[in-house]
This record gives sequence, C-alpha cells and structure tokens, in this order.
Amino acid sequence: MKSQALGRGLDALLGEMEEAYDNESSSPDVVLDISLKNIKPNPYQPRKTFDENSLVELGESIKNDGLLQPVVVTEELDGGYTLIAGERRFRASKIAKLKTIRAIVLNSDASKMRQFALIENIQRDELNSIELAEAYSELLKFHEITHDELSQMIHKSRTHITNTLRLLQLSAKTQKALLEKKITAGHAKVLVGLDEKQQQLIVNSIIGQKLSVREVEAIIKNMKNKKISTTDKKVQVPYDFSEITNKFDTLGLKAKASKNKLTIEFDNEDQITDFLNFLSK
Repeated sequence: MKSQALGRGLDALLGEMEEAYDNESSSPDVVLDISLKNIKPNPYQPRKTFDENSLVELGESIKNDGLLQPVVVTEELDGGYTLIAGERRFRASKIAKLKTIRAIVLNSDASKMRQFALIENIQRDELNSIELAEAYSELLKFHEITHDELSQMIHKSRTHITNTLRLLQLSAKTQKALLEKKITAGHAKVLVGLDEKQQQLIVNSIIGQKLSVREVEAIIKNMKNKKISTTDKKVQVPYDFSEITNKFDTLGLKAKASKNKLTIEFDNEDQITDFLNFLSK
C-alpha cells in the first residue's frame, strides 16, 4: 500500500507541473517578469552537462522571438527566487544578457524541487544516458514504485527504463567514456555484465578502431565462447589407475587414485629410495 500512495504522490507532482503551465496559458497575470539576478539555479538539478553552442542558439532565439514557455521558480524568505524548472532557458537568457525572464511562481520545498527538476529533464529528453539512469533510480527509490509504474507515469517504456538503469552497473571509466561521447549508449549497453578490465579493453578498442555496436557484440560473443571452451577443457575424464596402483602395492607403497589424480604416500626415506630405483629401471 505504501508504494501505491507514494506513486500517487508522483502523479500529483506531475499534475502540479502541468497545471502550472496550463494556468499560465489561461491566466497571464500569474506569470511574473523576474530579474535574472534574483534567481538562483536549482541546487538539485540532475543535469550536469550543458552544450554551450546550443545555449547560445537558444539565447538568440529567446532574444529575437521571446520566451515561449516561462521557467518555474519558488520564492525564498529573503525575497529572491530559486529555479525549479527551466535550467536551459535560464542559462540561455543569461548568456543572451537579458535582464529579466518570465516565470511561474510555485510554493515548493527541497524535495519537490528535486522531483520537478528530475521530471522536467526526463520529459524533455535533456539528460545524457547516465544522468537519465540516475534520475530513474532516484524516482524509483523516492516513491518506492516499480519499473512498470514509473513507465506509466512518465510515458516511457518499461524496457527503456530497465535498460537505461543497467548503465549504472558499468565501471566509472566506462561511464566517463560514455559521458564524453567516446562511446555511444548502444556500445555501453552491450558492455554491461563484463568485468572492469574487459570493459576497459573493449572501450579502448572502440575508440582506437572506431568499432560499431555490432562489431563489439561479435567481440563479446567471441570472448564468451572462448571462456566456455576453456572451461570445457578443464573437465577431465577419470583415468584407470588400477594397474599402476597394483605395482605400488608390490613395492609396499600406499597409492590413492581419484579421477585424474594419483597420490603416493611414503612412510620413510627407504621407501623413497626404493621408489626412485624402481623408476630408473
């Protein structure tokens, strides 16, 4: 029951964001022009990387055509504002050296601010693969919901959510290569399940040899087949040691046989000498 209640909480959060934008279109007086200097970035912003050229282009568009959708902020006790949603529009407006920005003011707390930022970035497809995986993970834990429930709420397929979350199993170096666009999300997904050394070996090969996802899949399949083959070779058929153990008995030596192993026990140095003399004949 707990997860259902929390799930409804996420539904309410999504509805609150949508309602804010709906109200903006029907009631222009709820939107304020706020000085950019009075707005602080959202400290819970899940997105860590922003394309500078893209922000410059967006800034020029806002300057020439105006801001089509306002940002969302919450008012602080000191009279300033903290951004809840619209990080790209906020940054682009600053780059374009605009003085003010249109903003919807919502009552919010730290938890809601984090959730709003996660949801907006997910819905706008503005997160890279790792940031997206971390956002999904946080929403699942915070609301204690399943992949299926999250899928229905954010309108993404369950398969997409599950596959994206698997990227968090990759080593830190592989995740870094993905973030730096040295490998693609397609490459990264087929590396899940390999150990850290194997991942690094293949990542280096992808970068150095410009390997496609299909080529990487073939390499990994070959690696797994070799591993199976090596394992098979280690399986030994039991040998028949009966004849040789009988000969040891005639020498008064104790010999034990097990599968492919023969163990000889000596009671004293004389037995060792007799055994060596037997071998030299």
